Amino acid sequence: MIKTSKKNIKEIKEILLEKYKDAKTELRYQSDYELLISIILSAQCTDKRVNMITPALFSKYPSTKELAKANLEDVKELLKSCSFFNNKSKHIIQMAKIVEEKYNGKIPHEHKDLIKLSGVGNKTANVFLIEQDNENRMAVDTHVFRVSHRLGLSDAKNVEGCEKDLVTAFKTDLATLHQALVLFGRYICTAKNPKCDKCFLINYCKSKEGFKPS
Repeated sequence: MIKTSKKNIKEIKEILLEKYKDAKTELRYQSDYELLISIILSAQCTDKRVNMITPALFSKYPSTKELAKANLEDVKELLKSCSFFNNKSKHIIQMAKIVEEKYNGKIPHEHKDLIKLSGVGNKTANVFLIEQDNENRMAVDTHVFRVSHRLGLSDAKNVEGCEKDLVTAFKTDLATLHQALVLFGRYICTAKNPKCDKCFLINYCKSKEGFKPS
C-alpha cells in the first residue's frame, strides 16, 4: 500500500528524474554476457567488489562458450571474495551452458527467457532489461526497498510487493527511476547514518524523526 499522496509521488518522481536523468549502473561491462554475470554476482555483494572480481573472470572466460566448459573449482577460486561464491559459481556455469545450448551463445532479451537461466530471477532479469534496453521496468534491491519505505512509496513486506507499489506509483520512466533510487539509497539515504543534511527529498521522508544527526 502506498502511504504518501499523489502530489508527493509526482514531486518525488520529478526530483529524481532531474537529479539522476543520466544515471546508469555502476557495474563495469562490455557485453550482454558481462552485464548479466555482473548482475548475478552483485546479489548481496557491492558493485565495487564485483568490479574488482570480474576482470580476471572475463579474461579467462570471455564468453558463454568458454564458461560453459569451465572447471567449477577454477571459477570458485576467481569468485572467492564474492558473497555466496559457491552457489554463484555453479549458477554462472549452468547459465552459460543453457545460453550455449538453447540460445546459440547469445543472452536472450525477453524476460520470460531470462528467468529460465540459472541464477536469474525476476530482479536480475529486470535489471538487465533496464540497463540494456531501457525497458519500463522496476527492480527492487535493498537500496530501493529501503528508500521506498522511508519515502512512503510502499509499505510492502517483500520485494515483489514493493515492485508492484512502485510501478503503480510511478507508471512511466521506471528504468531511470530504478537507477535513481539505487544511487540515492547508496550514497544519500544509506541504511546507517543517512545523510539527511544532504537529502533533497527530506520533506517527503516518513522516517527522518527516527534518525539522529550524524
